[in-house]
Amino acid sequence: MLDAILHRFIPNYTQTKDPVVRRRYGVFAGSVGIALNLLLFAGKFTAGLVTGAISVTADAFNNLSDAASSVVTLVGFRLAGQKPDADHPFGHGRMEYLSGLLVSLLILLVGVELGKSSLEKILHPETTQLTLLSGTILVVSILIKLWMGWFNSSLGSRIQSEALRATAIDSRSDALATSTVLLGLGITHVTNLQLDGWLGLLVAVFILKSGWSAAKDTVDPLLGAAPDPEMVDQIQALILGHDKVVGIHDLVIHDYGPGRRMMSVHAEVPAHADVMEVHDTIDHIERELAEHFGIEAVIHMDPVQVGNPQVEELRALTLGLAKDIDPKLSIHDFRITAGPLYTNLIFDLVIPYDAVLPPQQVKDALVHALEEHDPTFHPVIHVDRSYVR
Repeated sequence: MLDAILHRFIPNYTQTKDPVVRRRYGVFAGSVGIALNLLLFAGKFTAGLVTGAISVTADAFNNLSDAASSVVTLVGFRLAGQKPDADHPFGHGRMEYLSGLLVSLLILLVGVELGKSSLEKILHPETTQLTLLSGTILVVSILIKLWMGWFNSSLGSRIQSEALRATAIDSRSDALATSTVLLGLGITHVTNLQLDGWLGLLVAVFILKSGWSAAKDTVDPLLGAAPDPEMVDQIQALILGHDKVVGIHDLVIHDYGPGRRMMSVHAEVPAHADVMEVHDTIDHIERELAEHFGIEAVIHMDPVQVGNPQVEELRALTLGLAKDIDPKLSIHDFRITAGPLYTNLIFDLVIPYDAVLPPQQVKDALVHALEEHDPTFHPVIHVDRSYVR
């Protein structure tokens, strides 16, 4: 059914990586959201007047804020779909994250206002009345909101949009909120217990929780969250699948919005290899990364010694001692220079941000372990931090 709807309103709807198609998804979702939320606002506001329930009226204005959120989503997709220009060479893709954040803030604002109104109703309870008309309006509203949650979640998954996922969370929370309000009115109608304010407060807490969760999902990419570990593993497998590459490190991925990512990585290559052949391999890898992941990559070549038994033995020893300090540690760019009195062990030590010990203490511990193993060792260590999990 969804495919039939998308086929009608979005040309080439299956080509979700196309920025134009992606923008049309967002505009379509925003338009549907505006229309349905305005309809729900009118219905619930009428039901609120009939029942005299603050929880119903507040729920109506919640839908009005959802309509405003849909406007923000629609505008966000239009701005995000703009082409790169001289002032924004990486495009405007992060506008989608910003629109998702604004939607989340609107959800939080509604939760706060609903909480205040509910507290007022608890302190000053008023009689509420459930009628067939108001009950029917609320049931239909629940069904529509459940459909909207499925609709936005499905579209968000197709185009990997945090803004639409945030909207889907909001729709589900609205359905639960309205269900709670309807249940409370039913209980009050049967028992005459005034639960309106308490149920409104419960709904407010749930809405605040949903808004916070949605905000976190949109703030993380704006702050520069670590890339998806599964994608990192796939990138590593692709690069290491080429014979000329013996190792990689310093992988960094910058996210400029959905479908707009840049990456840099150091590829270790045999020092004795033909530089032109290696360069061709690196160019080929960059094209593969663009084709498979939509990532514009810059790869730096690091020549390393391979096939030298002494280097391999000392590298394995150093890595083992590092792992004894913390299993998450790793090393790269390992090389040695041997002199008459000392052997310099030169390498980069990668310390993840969640390491137990501080970087300097880790470095000092490894230096001590190497010198204790062999007093002629002279470690020259550069501390690196990992940008992936």
